[in-house]
Amino acid sequence: MVQHKQKFKETMSIALLLVFQYSFIRMQYSPLNSYTILVIFFDIIASFVVSITFHIFIRIEFEKKSLTKQNAYLINHDPLTGFLNYEGYMKKVQNLIEKNWHFQLILLDINNFKSLNAKDITSANEILINFSRSIKNDFPNMLGAARYAGDRFAILLPKGDKVKDLMSFDELGIQVTYSVTRYPQDASTFQEVISMAEERIFQMRRESWLKSQEEFMRSAKMKTVGELAAGMAHEIRNPLTSIKGFVQLSKIQNYNIEPWYDVIMGEITRVGELTAEFLQFSKPHVSNMKLDSLRFCMTRVYSLCESEAASRGHTFTTDIPEDPAMVFMDRDKIIQVLINLIRNAFQAMETTGNVHFSLRIDKMAAIIQVQDTGKGIAKDVIDQIFDPFYTTKEEGTGLGLSLCQKIVEDHGGSIYVCSEINIGTTFTVRLPLSEESEIL
Repeated sequence: MVQHKQKFKETMSIALLLVFQYSFIRMQYSPLNSYTILVIFFDIIASFVVSITFHIFIRIEFEKKSLTKQNAYLINHDPLTGFLNYEGYMKKVQNLIEKNWHFQLILLDINNFKSLNAKDITSANEILINFSRSIKNDFPNMLGAARYAGDRFAILLPKGDKVKDLMSFDELGIQVTYSVTRYPQDASTFQEVISMAEERIFQMRRESWLKSQEEFMRSAKMKTVGELAAGMAHEIRNPLTSIKGFVQLSKIQNYNIEPWYDVIMGEITRVGELTAEFLQFSKPHVSNMKLDSLRFCMTRVYSLCESEAASRGHTFTTDIPEDPAMVFMDRDKIIQVLINLIRNAFQAMETTGNVHFSLRIDKMAAIIQVQDTGKGIAKDVIDQIFDPFYTTKEEGTGLGLSLCQKIVEDHGGSIYVCSEINIGTTFTVRLPLSEESEIL
């Protein structure tokens, strides 16, 4: 009567009821004396002790069964969604194949789950829970569902069920890629079903990633084109506005432009220089590529810039080793980059200073440095100096350093800058050496 009772009150109530019933019957044929009362009292205490002991054993056994059942559930199920975990998923698929059931295995992959998880773990868990609920609602006849590998889900559907539009999860803020594998039409064994399903979801995910990368690159290109167009329009509009103003003034003086001739021609020259630099910047690739000596280029640059340094009152020092440093390059464009960097260094020094021009070899790379003792570049603008049309010079176009960066990158190299206020700036160009350089 008490073995299925979980509460102590229920167990004790039944025990006392039985004792009172037995005592009442006993009093019918036993005299009411101290011995009989003592026996009844003893029966009540014994019933109480036995009930407690019996209840403890029942309680222990119940908890044991409950833990065993819970443990068995957790071994094969995901605690967050209630779906099967990877082990349970494998067992379920294998069991269906052993029974020769015809079914469809749908694998689903949440594309942007990592970005959601990085922002807010709680929000990501809520999305997984809501996603599992949507699966239950969309596929009420499913044979099983599993969640494994964090953002990967699997659904087992009967043969005749149609796969609904699994991409309609926009309200959850997620994008889903999925694949469908049918047993036994697509694969006839357990290993084939699992491997084919994984291969198909991988291919679908790869196609989705490539498509998103194409969209990203297209968007980035359009953004860059827009920025270049806006900058170009702004830079050209300024000198054209000046020219328009002087032409309007010349009308008042019977179209005599002599007082403003030099200014007008200067502005026209500026427009020409701007468009020439823009055309160079827009060229997709370097053209005249051949194996050449970087040491020769640097020696040439030094001879071209030495007189300018002297005229400005600066000292120009070099550290160029005897190593020819052979690089596959367009010599004229590399010389253009180096001259641009050195002239920028001259202009950055408002008082007499020093520019150091050096080359060193680091394994299979040539490291060129242009170091000045100028005023330096502030930290809040140093990340913008390679942006097109960004300049701190009154007469600058803002395309010089952008063009330098493009030329260096077209040569498979890199350019970066290090600067300290009132101490100086160092531009570093890194170019890959040719394998023939080591032989030479």
